[in-house]
Amino acid sequence: MKNLFILLFTISSFSNYAQTKSIKNSPKLSEAAPASVGMSSERLARIDNMLNKAVADSEIPGAIALVARKGKIVYFKAFGMADNAISKTLKTDAIFRIASQTKAITTTAVMMLWEEGKFKLDDPISKYIPEFKNPQVLDSVYPDGKYTTKAAKREITIRDLITHTSGIGYGQIDSDPRFKKIYKDAGVTDLFTTDKITIAESVKKLAKLPLHHNPGEKFTYSEGLDVIGYFIEIMSGMPMDEFYRTRIFEPLEMNDTYFYLPVSKSNRLVTVQTKENGKWIPFPNTFYDTNYPIKGAKSFFSGGAGLSSTAKDYATFLQMFLNKGELNGIRLLSRTTVQFMLANQIGEIWGKTDAGHGLGFRVLNQMGEDLGGQGSAGTFNWGGYFNTQYFADPKEELIGIILKQTQKTSDNTGWKFQLLAEQAIDD
Repeated sequence: MKNLFILLFTISSFSNYAQTKSIKNSPKLSEAAPASVGMSSERLARIDNMLNKAVADSEIPGAIALVARKGKIVYFKAFGMADNAISKTLKTDAIFRIASQTKAITTTAVMMLWEEGKFKLDDPISKYIPEFKNPQVLDSVYPDGKYTTKAAKREITIRDLITHTSGIGYGQIDSDPRFKKIYKDAGVTDLFTTDKITIAESVKKLAKLPLHHNPGEKFTYSEGLDVIGYFIEIMSGMPMDEFYRTRIFEPLEMNDTYFYLPVSKSNRLVTVQTKENGKWIPFPNTFYDTNYPIKGAKSFFSGGAGLSSTAKDYATFLQMFLNKGELNGIRLLSRTTVQFMLANQIGEIWGKTDAGHGLGFRVLNQMGEDLGGQGSAGTFNWGGYFNTQYFADPKEELIGIILKQTQKTSDNTGWKFQLLAEQAIDD
């Protein structure tokens, strides 16, 4: 009887804190003629020309591009191949590994918990994950791989983790080779894995390792959002995948976004490709397993890089932000919370440049707008390890998403796509 009471109390408590109905009721994303929302169909066709040429010139194997304005999808097309080796054509419902585009969703999840009054952003993370107590900064590294450290000037905060100012690194993709070795030797999991490990196990290993620098002093792209993912599990009492599904994906009807794809959808996953002798071939496994997110133990949920999704699903997520936290009558975040998430949180750590970093996004400033080609001040954007990019311009109510799946190659389609989407505004 006692256990039943506890269960009912837990369910009741969760329902009290679940996403709420909103007085505002913005419609779901739907397709419309470009002219109906002030976009030129003739100018949008320039995206066709650019991407058809990129595929024909073998600059990319394929891509999906989506443009939405004022809550209406005005451009949504697929180009090229999902897998050249088996002549599989790319379709608009294809699923992509979005890697670091996961970070914005993880930030949203943790800010939903923040809105419930569960913690302060400037709380030390060691208050909730004790392994992070008394952080150390890397001092010297010797030829045999051993190293010395010195005490950090202060504890790592939750805000530091979200803004990549904690001093934590990124292992295999770290810019500092010393940290690549340190993380590898410690068995820290980068990006994602098909091995049987949990995010808790990886984060606790990470907590014992030295930092690049004192918390708050510099910007170092990091596994901080993986730490936040584990923190979400602690604060919500739920596995990450369940929290994301019930609190974000189901309310927004993001029905194709997963950490691990169900068998029924696995055939829609786009192959990661690279170019060899002028031909596109499947990219071989390196430090990660390209069978992710279809096979393996399916026990590791990376808050920084683990999700796969579609262009339509991610556009839906971004539309919720342009609506200031609401979509289809469901409010995930307050307007006031979205406002400061999209404000610069790192001061002038990047120097006097064209953008700052908010909570989950790079955010363009007035200098960036004035330089051209990146949208209006306030435009927020990011991308993913496998060559995916997105942007959302609140002033113009414009969303752009371009998804590819490549490695060890480079292309110019990302910046060209954003420029062509913005120049199609015709009102």
